Amino acid sequence: IADVPLAVAYSERHIRVFTTRPDTLFGATYMVLAPEHPLISSLLELARKQPRINGRIRSARVEVLDPSGKSLGIMDLSEAIGFARQRGVDLIEVGVKQNVSICFAQDYGGFRDLRVRLNQQVGAIQKYRDLVAAKSDLERTELAKEKTGVWTGAYATNPVNGEKIPIWIADYVLASYGTGAIMAVPAHDERDWEFAKEFYLPIVEVVSKESVPPDVSGDWPAGSPSQRSVDLVSAGGRNLYAGGDVRPPEACYVGDGFGINSTSGALSLNGLPTAEAKEKIVAWLESKGLGTKTINYKLRDWLFSRQRYWGEPFPIVWKEDANGDLFHEALPESALPVLPPAPDDYTPTADGQPPLARATDWVELPDGSVRETNTMPQWAGSCWYYLRYLDSANASSFVSTAAESYWMSPSSLSPLLSPVSPFLPSSGVDLYVGGTEHAVLHLLYARFWHKVLFDLGHVSTPEPFFKLVNQGLILGEDGQKMSKSRGNVVNPDDILNEYGADALRLFEMFMGPLSDVKPWNTQGVAGVYKFLGRVWRLFVDEAAETAFEQALVTAEVAAQPALLQSVPVGASLQESPATPAQLKALHACIKKVTEDLEGMRFNTAISAMMIFVNEAMTWGVKPVSVLRTFLQLLAPFAPHLAEELWEKLNVRSLPAESLSYVAWPAYDPSLLVEDTLEIPVQVNGKLRAVIQVPAAAANAELESAALAAEKIQPFLAGKTVKKIIVVPRKLVNVIAA
Repeated sequence: IADVPLAVAYSERHIRVFTTRPDTLFGATYMVLAPEHPLISSLLELARKQPRINGRIRSARVEVLDPSGKSLGIMDLSEAIGFARQRGVDLIEVGVKQNVSICFAQDYGGFRDLRVRLNQQVGAIQKYRDLVAAKSDLERTELAKEKTGVWTGAYATNPVNGEKIPIWIADYVLASYGTGAIMAVPAHDERDWEFAKEFYLPIVEVVSKESVPPDVSGDWPAGSPSQRSVDLVSAGGRNLYAGGDVRPPEACYVGDGFGINSTSGALSLNGLPTAEAKEKIVAWLESKGLGTKTINYKLRDWLFSRQRYWGEPFPIVWKEDANGDLFHEALPESALPVLPPAPDDYTPTADGQPPLARATDWVELPDGSVRETNTMPQWAGSCWYYLRYLDSANASSFVSTAAESYWMSPSSLSPLLSPVSPFLPSSGVDLYVGGTEHAVLHLLYARFWHKVLFDLGHVSTPEPFFKLVNQGLILGEDGQKMSKSRGNVVNPDDILNEYGADALRLFEMFMGPLSDVKPWNTQGVAGVYKFLGRVWRLFVDEAAETAFEQALVTAEVAAQPALLQSVPVGASLQESPATPAQLKALHACIKKVTEDLEGMRFNTAISAMMIFVNEAMTWGVKPVSVLRTFLQLLAPFAPHLAEELWEKLNVRSLPAESLSYVAWPAYDPSLLVEDTLEIPVQVNGKLRAVIQVPAAAANAELESAALAAEKIQPFLAGKTVKKIIVVPRKLVNVIAA
């Protein structure tokens, strides 16, 4: 970690920041301080400071002169003082003329510009500090919340390029964490990215996933750092690349890579891998006295108590010593578990004590000690619930050794895995899915307690979770985070009422990769709803469905299920053998959906089912065995529709087993072997035709087929074939001259 003090421009103050990514210093385009940071109070004090007056101004009326002697106006003394404060200047009296004090307005300390800007921002800063004071740390650091902040009017100096970067205050930076200040690199930090997008701040990429030659990156404009800021701001916060290419950054990249846009004078990180770039810039900072390499532990106090009834009571009692001072003791293990009483009133007491304080018979013990009335937070239970699930009926232990070893140890899982499974046994919970704003804290606490249990010998794995997946946030239709203030909140109840649960569920999975941030699109729900309608019509008799819809208009609600069951399956559904083409389509769908489910690529799995349905709609005869298997694939995505259609297909052999209990289908690789291939044919490196050949065709057959292709003949007329290049099963390139 690098410890870097950044100078506050036009002042004698410095701000210390810690960064684990000193290689991104060139991408720092602004700073953010916690609203409680002591520098903010210092700046506010500077803003409120009265203008310095040389001696006593002897008249109630003042004529203010600029340093050149030009009159700026005659005004009352109070007006003159306000005038001076707004402009960050002093009043120096040089004489009195006709009962009017003659005063020069001039700067002192070199802070004039800073004082003027601070004076303009002081109201907004104080208002924002008051607003943030009412929030908890958890509320302030929640990733899903709307980003807020205020510019202080001050600037800091980036030590690597001398650029002036604005200093903001924002609630997502905590005074109790680190130094309470961050150097914001929005191109490579998710929170900084969101903040910069919200306030149109410059975003400069300084780390590339791929290696680039140093000369591609370009240099910082020598001697004119402010011009670069102007260019970036005028481009709407877009990035400025070497050669004058300006384009918006596509996304925030937080991984390692190679330096770009990171050179100034004698220091250049361009083309360096992240590890080397870190070492080089830290050495440079230390050599210039601008920073040091240090170790910083990311530890925070964990408030483990709540003033509410719902929570585990602490096994702690309070006693008085001989001097009347309180001290606490833990209850013996024989007194565990401590169960809460069932009070009639769950509200706090009149003097603000937690609800448990109302149960005086429970609180006050016979020996004169008093129970702790705070309760544990929800984390206390959720930190180990995954272990309790393994053995929830065990009355003597939170989990037995046998159950914990069976489920959590990788060796015990090996016999259960399919021989064709691509996954190796994993230790701990195989998969953890959770939103970043919740999972970060839960993972921290659960991992802490799991390691305690491991050290004590109660669990067999050193880590609780094997794989973590953070699902992406669903934005409003305007591409912004959903917020009542923006009016872009989507009510899922409205979607359920209009399209049903299956359509909502299916569309959320179809929107894109699970981990991506995605904007909501109600029209997209309608599209998925139409797909489910095609699935329904693939199975049922459309004429009977029309009669059902007409009857539904006049039917009583209670009769609707019976009416639905009266819709028969279509006549094209038959208990007939599937054709090779039908089996190929089905097993291709099974393969794709299975692989995508295991990889959590739900959107592409749904696309595969859409392709299958489109093809199945063209079949004159639809084998029941094929469509029954398709419903097994559809069930995890649209369970209600799949279960309804499953019952219809099995109505002749009732009682039918619920689809939920049917084994997942496996595909037959032999059915997916292609009989023919489409091979592109080039002439002198340019695509001229695509030919269809047997899959087992030899190279000589490919050459003959390519030369005989009708579309190839015009390009060979009058030329001699010099060479034919064949890439088996991929390409034929004819060289002719």
